[in-house]
Amino acid sequence: MKIQALGHVVLKVRNRAKAEAFYNGILGLPIVARYEEMGMTFFSLGNHHDFAVAAVGDEAPGPVKDGVGLAHVAFKIGDDVATLKSAKGELEAAGITAVAADHGVSKSLYFADPDGNRVELYV
Repeated sequence: MKIQALGHVVLKVRNRAKAEAFYNGILGLPIVARYEEMGMTFFSLGNHHDFAVAAVGDEAPGPVKDGVGLAHVAFKIGDDVATLKSAKGELEAAGITAVAADHGVSKSLYFADPDGNRVELYV
């Protein structure tokens, strides 16, 4: 078996409307489909749906720091530090605190979505 590409990632969230406001409204991911019966919204990064959120209910527990599961989802936003600095300003304007990291091969911002899921933007 040889995997050719990552098809998509589905992230469980408490409230789909809040997740849409974050991933579409703040991060700018285009919404390509909504499936009401499944409580899901699909976002595109060039393919039909590269990323999706699935609502599991407002009372669902949040992510556990030392638990098994997704550590974070990363989105490439460009190739230069100026792009990352601009994104940091946009996040701060939206009330989101981001922490910078230099990985040598990339530079990143880490922050949380409305449900506490970790997100990385990198250049």
